Amino acid sequence: MLLSIAAFIIGSVPTGLLIARSRGIDLTQKGSGNIGATNVLRTTGRWPAVFTLCGDALKGTAAVLLARHFGTGMLLEGMVGICAILGHNFSFFLNFRGGKGVATSLGVLSVYAPVAAFFTVLLWMLTVFTTKYSSLGALVSFGFLPVSMILFDTREKFPIALIMTVMMFIRHRENIFRLVRGTEPKVGEKT
Repeated sequence: MLLSIAAFIIGSVPTGLLIARSRGIDLTQKGSGNIGATNVLRTTGRWPAVFTLCGDALKGTAAVLLARHFGTGMLLEGMVGICAILGHNFSFFLNFRGGKGVATSLGVLSVYAPVAAFFTVLLWMLTVFTTKYSSLGALVSFGFLPVSMILFDTREKFPIALIMTVMMFIRHRENIFRLVRGTEPKVGEKT
């Protein structure tokens, strides 16, 4: 329980908001209003977006490493990672509002299931470079995550992969509607 709370607080740190604020930009009032790396890229620039991506990923990585340090076991380790993602998505510091959890999820996967993480990143990159839609990259890559987990890791981790996929689709529901309508902004486009 304490590890889950700690992971939620770690995940709640609004990396993108803090980086944008250091540049005099209120991320919640610019672009999509999201606190993630894609909106930082649109509103603040490439390097702030890179730092946001790394910072958000590190939150997920730190949570899983913390759970592993205490020897929680595979399933609880994954659940602690989920708590970090939930912290990012519903930040304690932002009145339980937040991002979409892509980078934090990748940070969790990088420790929890490194090979599945590699294929998730590869699929995300291929989708984004082909379509220029970051949201579509997240949806496609995390849509295949449960399959990647079975193929490249262990079936015991499948429930965690499935939870991550469901969370990703729920957080991207507005993006899905915009993609269907053809109004979703592409990577690098100002909103």
